[in-house]
Amino acid sequence: MSDQTRTRTVRLRAALAVAAVTGLGATALTALPAAAAGEAVTVQYRQSATGSDQVEPWLKVVNTGTTGVPLSQVKVRYYFKADAGASYTYACSWAVKGCAHITGTFGTLANPTATADRYLEVGFTAGAGTLAPGADTGDMQLRFHRSNWQPLNQSDDYSFGPAQTAYANWTKVTATVGGVPVWGTAPAGNEPTPTPTPTGPTTPPPTGAALFDDFDYTGHTDPAIGAHGWSVRSNAGGPGVPGATWAPENVTFAKEGTNSIMNLRTSTAGTGESTRHTEVLTKATKFKNGTYAARVRFSDAPVSGPDGDRVVQTFFTINDLKAPMADDYAEYDFEYLPNGGWGEPANILYTTSWETYRPDPWEAVNQHSEVRASYAGWHDLVLTVDGDSIVYYVDGQEFGRHDARYLPERPMSINFNQWLIDLAGQTSTTPRSYDQKVDYVLHVKDQVLTPAQVAAKVAAYRSAGTAFEDTVPAS
Repeated sequence: MSDQTRTRTVRLRAALAVAAVTGLGATALTALPAAAAGEAVTVQYRQSATGSDQVEPWLKVVNTGTTGVPLSQVKVRYYFKADAGASYTYACSWAVKGCAHITGTFGTLANPTATADRYLEVGFTAGAGTLAPGADTGDMQLRFHRSNWQPLNQSDDYSFGPAQTAYANWTKVTATVGGVPVWGTAPAGNEPTPTPTPTGPTTPPPTGAALFDDFDYTGHTDPAIGAHGWSVRSNAGGPGVPGATWAPENVTFAKEGTNSIMNLRTSTAGTGESTRHTEVLTKATKFKNGTYAARVRFSDAPVSGPDGDRVVQTFFTINDLKAPMADDYAEYDFEYLPNGGWGEPANILYTTSWETYRPDPWEAVNQHSEVRASYAGWHDLVLTVDGDSIVYYVDGQEFGRHDARYLPERPMSINFNQWLIDLAGQTSTTPRSYDQKVDYVLHVKDQVLTPAQVAAKVAAYRSAGTAFEDTVPAS
């Protein structure tokens, strides 16, 4: 991440089975298919707090259709008027489906009204399951508050119903299934556009401009690393612990089975001077729309020494912020915090799409999804960017879907890094170190691949003995 991006103190934030290579092709840059016939839901709402501390929209999603509805395809939006200069933090107090299976992200309306310029979008992970006809999700006791806990005003919020003290259908909350509007009325001028039904099968070319790297190198000084367009960071600066060193020697390569693996090790003995962060990034900023994928091993515990440091383990794309709140900035993150941080007490995985920010005083325009659970172990991470949305997948399941407002205006670099937010999580001076491993990275320019197609494309490279390819043209 950029140095300035990490100066804030609060931030709103298993491998795939290899598919058959035969018939491999990328999906064209199109939107999701329309909801199947018979899929319909309503949303019931009750308010649980009318005060100025936090907003507490309690919700139920009810399947009023004739077929089962995968909850991972359902999105619910609660609309509100933001207080001047405020950022917000989402939380789930309790849910029948389990808070770990419910996501909350904030977005900004394209056409603000007197009662709405933001929304909380509630989604579900694959673990929430399928809602049978006639069934409902049960209670989802949700809440959000200003990130600095300053008072807020609910009285001018579009979706707020102060008299709604028992669950009932509420049309001021909207719902979509598979991107298709099925319930509610959005604030005027912000009606969702139904996803067009594809006119026929698309057969895109089976190959296209791509970057693939199996990270088959001898060490951080291997000349092939630079020749293949990578930089192993050694320059000083943020993000992370002041006075820390970005240590290229802590980036190593080894075989695990038949695969070559890149390892990023971050270590500390409890002082800035003893802290070693690691980062590997492309020298070129030439990547924009298309598919990004990597197989990454996150870790919850240190390799040695006491646990508890506020570690950030990442896979992301980014370009530079040319000026505060510049609208051509872009950043798309997978960030795993095994020991919490940024106000979180325990492990959490974030995906975040950035439109822009201002470092001082801090102001951010972004959208994020998160799951509070352990993600220790290997995971397949896929990010797709087309003309309509940014979609994040973890282990083949959709993790987050973010709005067109956050699409990139300029090309970006591809990055991996591991660093410590601060030294407050573990104050011991006993040396300790953390490992983040990377199996491969893939980018396919201007083509949206499914997670299964990613797995098949990687398998095809490996079957052909191709450890590296970069046919993506310079921007």
